Amino acid sequence: MKTLVSLISFLAILLVALPGPFYKFGILELGTAFAALRFGVYAGIAALVLILIQIIFMRKNISWAGVAVSAVLALVAVGLPMSMMSKAKSVPPIHDISTDLTNPPKFVAIVALRADASNPVEYAGEETAKQQREAYPELTTQKYSQSTDQLFDATESAVNSLGWELVNADKSLGIIEATETTTWFGFKDDVVVRIRTTGEESFLDVRSKSRVGKSDLGKNAERIHTLIDTINSQL
Repeated sequence: MKTLVSLISFLAILLVALPGPFYKFGILELGTAFAALRFGVYAGIAALVLILIQIIFMRKNISWAGVAVSAVLALVAVGLPMSMMSKAKSVPPIHDISTDLTNPPKFVAIVALRADASNPVEYAGEETAKQQREAYPELTTQKYSQSTDQLFDATESAVNSLGWELVNADKSLGIIEATETTTWFGFKDDVVVRIRTTGEESFLDVRSKSRVGKSDLGKNAERIHTLIDTINSQL
């Protein structure tokens, strides 16, 4: 029983930990990777049930250290995907977020990079805008007293400090484009920043869009918040 529990727990953590890197490096398709995560949860639950049986009926022969390790592996294998599912349920199933929902910033240089993306480069539309207004009402156009040049330089510096790939920085157009690659699955999400001036104020809008997937688990909104906070700290 001890060996069986250890094997199932180890299998569970592998099924949860490896699909991300395997997808990232092109070894697995996304659907297969998500299926592996699901089976990892099943294996983790099975391991926890066997651990409980051990504790109840085989206490005298238990190696508590081994049980503890197996339990931790199984809990992580179950908890990580379940936390992702919980997050998915708490946010709208959208993947295109913008601080300007009437006239979202448009991608320029990044258009070519998204040629094979399953999510088109065009803005997702009014239904997405409606869901964003309800979920992220705080995401609006940012106003600054600094000049557009100062704001542009601070934005470019913020993008670099966050470790994103800078794709385009055109000061004449007030456009900065960048791509962030997520750590686990290697998803590529694209960002475009638009900087304009009206009178004595400068205005900044940010749009972040996933290349794949229906729901972004709130990542694009978080990315916009992070960028704005970093820009503000630069200023």
